[in-house]
Amino acid sequence: MTQMTILVAGVIGLFGVGLYGLLAMRNLFQIIIALQVLVKSAVLALVMAGYASGNLALGQSLGVTVIVADTVVAVIALALAVQTKRVLGTLDVKALSTLRR
Repeated sequence: MTQMTILVAGVIGLFGVGLYGLLAMRNLFQIIIALQVLVKSAVLALVMAGYASGNLALGQSLGVTVIVADTVVAVIALALAVQTKRVLGTLDVKALSTLRR
């Protein structure tokens, strides 16, 4: 196996785990973690694409940019989840969907 084959398998594996977590979980915290795993697979794919094209620095800089933006999104999502738990007393997505007007 070559190094690129192992990286592609890692990207596909991380994406699969993240997608499964996103579709199967009902807790808001677990959904946020699943989204983080999905984004990490995208970062790995960006760095891998940079390596494959011979421009590793570009792939790494794009990866760092995605990580910074993703961290901001994760912090805001976690803050909203904490406030949801404080106000409504639950983090279950199905229970929250009944709150529509």
